[in-house]
Amino acid sequence: MRAGHGILQLGLAMTASLALAQSTPPGVSMSVPDASALTSQPGDPSRGRRLVVDRQQGFCLLCHSGPFPEERFQGTLAPDLSIRAGQRVAQDVRAQLLAPDRFNPDTIMPAYGPPTTKGVRVHPQFQGKPLLQPQDIEDVVAFLMQMPP
Repeated sequence: MRAGHGILQLGLAMTASLALAQSTPPGVSMSVPDASALTSQPGDPSRGRRLVVDRQQGFCLLCHSGPFPEERFQGTLAPDLSIRAGQRVAQDVRAQLLAPDRFNPDTIMPAYGPPTTKGVRVHPQFQGKPLLQPQDIEDVVAFLMQMPP
């Protein structure tokens, strides 16, 4: 009988979570309230795109894929970057780059920004160092925000 109650509670929690996700309109933030802009200069979307596809600096395409036809090999470990195009909130994108474990505690995505890089699978040469500088993060955010649906 107890197992039945646990399953019922799990089902109700999942239903409530799904209802919240479906009832939240696109462009409305559900996440971290403290992810304001890191610099006073706005991000440059073209530079952000270059960082996303750069396998030596941004590292995004090691795990993600997206609308980058010129890039032969793209990752399959993480969601396609175009999935929520046109529905993102800049604050959420920035927060996910800075603290991805707030969105998914089991993520393998490292924290990209200052003060230090954290993550389960971060190469030793990058441990404790930011992968991207604040302006780089703003550029990536600007690119992802203008990505067409």
